[in-house]
Amino acid sequence: MQVWLNGQERTLDENISLGALLDELGLAPQRVAVEVNRDLVRRAEYPTTALHEGDRIEIVTLVGGG
Repeated sequence: MQVWLNGQERTLDENISLGALLDELGLAPQRVAVEVNRDLVRRAEYPTTALHEGDRIEIVTLVGGG
């Protein structure tokens, strides 16, 4: 299926969850914030959030510092 990931079109497997996508990308769930179709997704919902054709996903990596 085709989705938009951080402004770039990307092909994903059918029936993939947001949690599985983060695993595929090598991103730790506790280090990112994610929006799907402009709705912020709670971290606890990543594993159960299904992705669909045409979804727009924005992933922001959190960086610590001071």
